[in-house]
Amino acid sequence: MGAVLPSVIAVLGTLLGSTVTHAFQRRTAERAARLTRDEKLRQERIDAYCGYAGALLEYRRVLVQRWFVVNRPSRTVAERAPGESALAALRRRYLADCEAHAALLGRVGPGFARLAVESPALRARLREIYDQQEQALARVLFHEARRRSEAGQDEEEFFAGLADAAREAFGLLEPALRDYAVR
Repeated sequence: MGAVLPSVIAVLGTLLGSTVTHAFQRRTAERAARLTRDEKLRQERIDAYCGYAGALLEYRRVLVQRWFVVNRPSRTVAERAPGESALAALRRRYLADCEAHAALLGRVGPGFARLAVESPALRARLREIYDQQEQALARVLFHEARRRSEAGQDEEEFFAGLADAAREAFGLLEPALRDYAVR
């Protein structure tokens, strides 16, 4: 019996050691899983905040550019060359802006276009912008730029298509306005 007791104590010690090791390993694994889950959530939140901040910056940029779009046609007409009609001056300026890939023509990234369509506040602001468009030509070209932005066209395709639409729109107006406001 003297040899049995040390064997029983050794087996119990081994079982107790295995149980304690298992408990520590399980606790360590749970802690690692929790830390991984928390880090993933943190990264997702950072990505969401960055996306939101980027959308706000893009929205602010569009608003500033909108001011220039609204105020630019009057300057273009006022500064037209002698013998040039108002329509010809606007056409020349718009096509020059297309050639220069001017951001003020309304090209925004697909992320912002999607955000603007999905957000009620931004949709309301876009409706206000549409309502403020006073000239039929500007409205047609603005809608064309928006359509192309929402379609996610790359920069070259966007501006080439917008220039084609501008040529077509100005061509339709040419017969009626060719001699209007010639300087």
